[in-house]
Amino acid sequence: MKWETLLNKQRLGGRPAKDETGRTAFLRDHDKIIFSGAFRRLARKTQVHPLATNDHVHNRLTHSLEVSCVGRTLGIRVGDGLQRKGLLPDDVASTDLGDIVQSACLAHDIGNPPFGHTGERAIRAWFTGRGAHYLDNVPRELAGDLAGFEGNAQGFRILTKSEYHQYEGGMRLTYATLAAFLKYPWLSHYSNDAQCPRPGKYSAFVAESEAFAEVCRATGMTAHDQHRHARHPLAWLVEAADDFCYAIIDLEDGLEMDLVHWEEVHALLSPALPESGEVRNLVDSDMRVGRKAALLRGKIIERFIEAGVDAFLANHDRLLSGDMDGDLISHCAPDVRQVVEGAKELARNKVFEHPRKIELEIGAFEIIGTLLDGLIEAAMSQAEGDDSNFRNQRIIDLIGRHSFPPALQELDREERLYQCMMRAVDFLAGMTDDYATYLAKQFAGMAETRY
Repeated sequence: MKWETLLNKQRLGGRPAKDETGRTAFLRDHDKIIFSGAFRRLARKTQVHPLATNDHVHNRLTHSLEVSCVGRTLGIRVGDGLQRKGLLPDDVASTDLGDIVQSACLAHDIGNPPFGHTGERAIRAWFTGRGAHYLDNVPRELAGDLAGFEGNAQGFRILTKSEYHQYEGGMRLTYATLAAFLKYPWLSHYSNDAQCPRPGKYSAFVAESEAFAEVCRATGMTAHDQHRHARHPLAWLVEAADDFCYAIIDLEDGLEMDLVHWEEVHALLSPALPESGEVRNLVDSDMRVGRKAALLRGKIIERFIEAGVDAFLANHDRLLSGDMDGDLISHCAPDVRQVVEGAKELARNKVFEHPRKIELEIGAFEIIGTLLDGLIEAAMSQAEGDDSNFRNQRIIDLIGRHSFPPALQELDREERLYQCMMRAVDFLAGMTDDYATYLAKQFAGMAETRY
């Protein structure tokens, strides 16, 4: 792969790039994402703790903003390193790499359904359980988009199809930003293949196969075979920024909710903390543990960023050849690997297993199931052109009658069923935790007044 092609600033659909004074094409991507409704709704979507009432606990929006800050610095510093080695085109600034990574980081969770990963599992469970019969008339390759629903692929669908210019390029972002977004650059049907590097994970539905192929082609992403492409090199930085942040913020949230103790958090972070009087005084002080963690956060993340940049530059040739294995953190210095892996393990054992979180996750399955019962039945009536059921028609009005694909009745029946179900899932996946909870009560006849 070559940087000249990887940093393609043309927009989806071959649209020309547009630079303005003080606002490059990549910065325009950043602004489009920030101002989108899909991004704004992340403020009321689960990060780890569903429907958290503590204002200090992260949600998907605050997490995405923090990841974007780390990603921007990673991108700029990598760009500086590549420039010093003469590896970037002359017309590319190091800040361009920072802007691309920052934009992709902002969008990395934009496709998450309500209740986060639990919501993903609930959608899959419904389509492989009580809603499985709806997929009987859909080709197996297409049915996998629903039975194996994946938030990453929903994010790509939002960016390329459903937000802003619906069915006409979506947000119309640059090829470089879209490619950096593709964490798992293959389609849904390959995710269950024995050769898939990350079974069950993928970054694009079959529904977006044309946009996916266009992005890979326009950025010159190496095709390993007919099903899988090599990652865009900057996608490694997006993933690393996400991992660096949630390794730290999950523990901060755990401290805030009194699920973990300061002593175990400090012991875990110590290998990556600098040896200085400032750090020792901070650790030994009697200030609230939440403040201690916040003040140490910057020093930990700085160490993470240094290690991430070093790992990227050391593996530059492998990244461009598409031969890199694992993730960027697995190639970082041992102290950083130890801290990130230890933080994930502590979060899994103590933060993710809190009884209140488990209770809400169980409830999330019922909420998602109730919504899909109504949404998919209504979507089927829309696909069949059946307007005899008043309830179904009102649900279609709620989804948006004109938000279904244009010229729907000109498609063959299998394609109509598939496209209508995908649109219903779009509507569900776009909901906040609060709205999904409210609407499920309405669907179940437990009416509440909404102001």
